Amino acid sequence: MELNYTINDLDKVVSTLLSNSDSKIILFHGTMGVGKTTLIKALVKAIGSTDEVQSPTYSLVNEYQANLSRIFHFDLYRVNEIDELYNFGFEEYLQENHWVFIEWPELAIEFIPKNATNVFLEINENESRKITIN
Repeated sequence: MELNYTINDLDKVVSTLLSNSDSKIILFHGTMGVGKTTLIKALVKAIGSTDEVQSPTYSLVNEYQANLSRIFHFDLYRVNEIDELYNFGFEEYLQENHWVFIEWPELAIEFIPKNATNVFLEINENESRKITIN
């Protein structure tokens, strides 16, 4: 599924993403500045959290509390080796039945369940965004 959107359409995009995701694990692919964290902020709000969402670039993971669930938000951009994921128990986060959002997931692919939802983001020429969900 592909959609083109602007910041004004985020709520609709989030609704579409949540209704088309078979998994609570969502992987976000795209270049720096494409809007991964902005989309995750809208997702966290839609799931019911009022926590402030920030990119976990330096902490690797942020945790947000939602109504009946927790949300783990990973940014693996600065992870260089898979051993770093083992060292902080990355695979254990995936085994819990909570929402898991992962930016820059490429290094962690061996840990990711096959039914995880992949989200690919691109910037269009007119600065709108294209999202591909599969």
